[in-house]
Amino acid sequence: MSSVSTELADWIDAYIRRLRDERRLSPHTLSNYQRDLRRFAEVLGHEGIEGWDQVQTHQVRAHLARRHRQGAGGRSLQRDLSALRGLFRFLNDALITSSNPAQGVRAPRAPRKLPKTVDADRLAALLETDSSDPLELLDSAMLELLYSSGLRLAELVDLDVQRLDLHEGMAEVTGKGRKTRRVPVGSKARAALRAWFSVRSQLAARGESAVFVSRRGQRLSARSVQARVARRARLKGLGSRLHPHMLRHSFASHMLESSGDLRAVQELLGHADISTTQVYTHLDFQHLAKVYDQAHPRARRNRRRS
Repeated sequence: MSSVSTELADWIDAYIRRLRDERRLSPHTLSNYQRDLRRFAEVLGHEGIEGWDQVQTHQVRAHLARRHRQGAGGRSLQRDLSALRGLFRFLNDALITSSNPAQGVRAPRAPRKLPKTVDADRLAALLETDSSDPLELLDSAMLELLYSSGLRLAELVDLDVQRLDLHEGMAEVTGKGRKTRRVPVGSKARAALRAWFSVRSQLAARGESAVFVSRRGQRLSARSVQARVARRARLKGLGSRLHPHMLRHSFASHMLESSGDLRAVQELLGHADISTTQVYTHLDFQHLAKVYDQAHPRARRNRRRS
């Protein structure tokens, strides 16, 4: 970052703090945005630009074209643009700039990637445990709650004891944009949480409000949750590619497959736009198509000929 002016770097850092504190974006997303913006700032630095008010649309276009030539795909370029548009909106609000040079620029459309899910049998194997070890009970409670209520990783990590009502089977979580919503907690998850609460005091520091805590007694970090989920998957013979968001995807897909109620699933997931939820209808159609291909007599005959 030696070629980048202090002003460019400082405003990137301020914007990332805003995203962290107000929009509550995940650490992974924040890291990607920060890397994308610093990459652009490096280009500006080499061109002798020291302030964001000097940036023009042709420089944004040239940067994206360069990234495309280097092999960046449509999804990466769209994230670049999203980060830049957001940064300039932030700078406009702070009266540092008066325009948004990234607003009129378009990136190539990326093919929509379907979320990966875990089938019910594999989930049952993952969730099954008979251990009384506090850390195993911690893992079971986290996994059951992720799948039961479709929580985002940040929502799980931020959940406090006083916002969880096991008697009513409800939890109040804070999602993106600091929006709160109430989600149901199923009977299996409630049982796992009660088992965890019976031993939580062995780990939790005095006065700690987090539902899930580390060996040191403090709120469990997102990275620790990811590591513990991957560890549990390995122990159960499911590989190490399982991550917390796959349980959210599985929750959404299984709920939609059983109920067909897209609006209800949208509400449970906390999606602001129903088009985000509609991706799970494609998963459901894939399942139906697979069943058809395996069951329909004409489909079977066609497959044997090929």
